Amino acid sequence: MAVRRGLLALGIAAALAAWIFAFLQLWQTSVPGDLALPGLDPTRYFSQEDLDRASSYQAFLRVDVLLALLAQLAALGIYAVKGPGFVRESAAGRIGTGMLLGMLGLAFVWLSQLPFGLAELWWERRHDVSSLGYVSWIVNDFLAAGGEFLFISLAMLIVMALAGVWRRAWWIAAAPALVAVLLAFAFVQPYLIPDQHPVRNPMIAQDAEGLASAEGIPGTTVRVQETHNLGGSPNAEAAGFGPSRRVILWDTLLKRFPRPEVRVVLAHEFAHLSRDHLWKQFGFMALLALPIALVVALATVRRGGLYDPASVPLAIFVVAVLLFVSLPLQTAFTRRLEAEADWVALNTTHQPEAMTGLFRRLGRLSLAQPDPPGWDEFLFGDHPSVIKRIEMANAWRERNPGR
Repeated sequence: MAVRRGLLALGIAAALAAWIFAFLQLWQTSVPGDLALPGLDPTRYFSQEDLDRASSYQAFLRVDVLLALLAQLAALGIYAVKGPGFVRESAAGRIGTGMLLGMLGLAFVWLSQLPFGLAELWWERRHDVSSLGYVSWIVNDFLAAGGEFLFISLAMLIVMALAGVWRRAWWIAAAPALVAVLLAFAFVQPYLIPDQHPVRNPMIAQDAEGLASAEGIPGTTVRVQETHNLGGSPNAEAAGFGPSRRVILWDTLLKRFPRPEVRVVLAHEFAHLSRDHLWKQFGFMALLALPIALVVALATVRRGGLYDPASVPLAIFVVAVLLFVSLPLQTAFTRRLEAEADWVALNTTHQPEAMTGLFRRLGRLSLAQPDPPGWDEFLFGDHPSVIKRIEMANAWRERNPGR
């Protein structure tokens, strides 16, 4: 018995050491460790009127987001208590009932978030940040929920099937299996984005070709998405991997921003691809999924584990709580990737002035608070603040005076 316990302790220590090693590898970026940001005053780049307006605008959104999170946890907490009662009404079998309970939980989440999403849209329309209609927003949000329903269904199918084979150890196989499902979604997602077309501006197309080659990913697909009817600030994204890998520019970005600033955006998005940020994000998800799955397995033991569909509502609630608790770690990791993409863009374009102009313009259009409260950045800051991104451009200029 003592030998068995010793081996178990050794195995746990080895697994923990491997987890920490993998996490530290993912945490590393190419941003110099000794890079010192200059600590700029936002009033150098924004008028006091701009700062006051952004502060007021963001204050409402912060309260809205916090209330939405609390409402989600409350809805799932009630569902964790009342949800098992639905099992008696299902004739779909063990796995089918688990899938139905998972989808029902997501429906409760969607309904709990609906009023807060509408409040956010109302606030954005009031400040001319978005022109999207309420009906269009509800339809788009419902369609997005459809993709989440599909993922939840697959997730419950996988987890409950594994629980049928390994009553206690299902979580070990479930974490990588669910990440594999997410990878499949990420692969096809670029093909599902509507209203895409090739870059029609020959100068932008030439810039894209040159920047992709400079970052070591020549031939990367670049598309423009027609988003002028969707409202919201101009944006861009890097999506997919392998054959589906591409950079997508919003048409509003090309219409409202000068060419040097579009070059910075292109270089930033190419950096996400050249630095394998998508793979890093999935690696990070896998590292989070393992302990979360373990805690779910332990929390549902008294209800028969995830072999019993009656434990599904509790499992969903536990996952939501753990994701909320780990939110600062998730946003910190994403901020590091975004900061690295900014740094790579500066090294590729050698245009710190264009990056400064880009974020000043984006900040004004989106009413982003250049220097938000520390707690807000800690919880929700998945990108560096506007002033920190301008500070990085200044720091790059100071380190590269001849370039």
